[in-house]
Amino acid sequence: MQVVGYETASAPDEEAALLLAEGDGGVERRPLAPGEELAYRLESRHCAGTIHDGGHVPCENAAAPHCDAHASTWVCARCTGTCLKDEMDCYEEHAVYLAAFAPDIFKIGVTRSWRLDTRLREQGADRAAHLRTVSNGRIAREIEAELAGNLTDRVRVPDKIAGLHRSVDDGAWRAVLDELDHQETFSFDYGLDLSVRPVAETIASGTIRGAKGRVLVLESGGSEYAVDLRDLVGYELEPGNVERELQSSLGAFGE
Repeated sequence: MQVVGYETASAPDEEAALLLAEGDGGVERRPLAPGEELAYRLESRHCAGTIHDGGHVPCENAAAPHCDAHASTWVCARCTGTCLKDEMDCYEEHAVYLAAFAPDIFKIGVTRSWRLDTRLREQGADRAAHLRTVSNGRIAREIEAELAGNLTDRVRVPDKIAGLHRSVDDGAWRAVLDELDHQETFSFDYGLDLSVRPVAETIASGTIRGAKGRVLVLESGGSEYAVDLRDLVGYELEPGNVERELQSSLGAFGE
């Protein structure tokens, strides 16, 4: 079977999941529930194809996770208020938000208002503030571009992994909030409760500790590992455990 996608948990009672294709066109959702075991070896990797109307269309192109024909490009992600489409279509109400990632990374972003909580959880934000609500995406992107001069508008997954075992710096968070008008604040708990930084790895075997955004945390051999779910997309899976030697986390030597 092949990993053809993933889902992040968008609500407190939801779980992240891998999307697996067996080769018959069907797609299986494999929930990543804390406490359960994953036991897959990663084999060859190639384009994950596409999921259309609930079915999987395979592709044997060697490019992964997707070849050029199946890679989606969302121009809105690069928008700064000057629409890159032939005709602007983001007329829904949008929210401008500030997201905090432990210990002290603060990201400005925009999303449709009704998706605000979902979007923050998708990214694995630790805290957030709803700054403004505006009538459309163009205005929201203009505000984002203006504020991004002093704040970042994207956070790399390795930086998120580096803070998985830490809390948000309260002083730094308050200092940023004091400079911005805001309507509401949020705090998120993903239940990971890590004491040391997990080792970044690309594996699909171990005991599931939980997920934070698209980062899956697994425990194996007394060590914790952080897996970017996107890095699994395209891999063929076989039942079994990882066969190569893995680096141990500091927690493995603490007892």
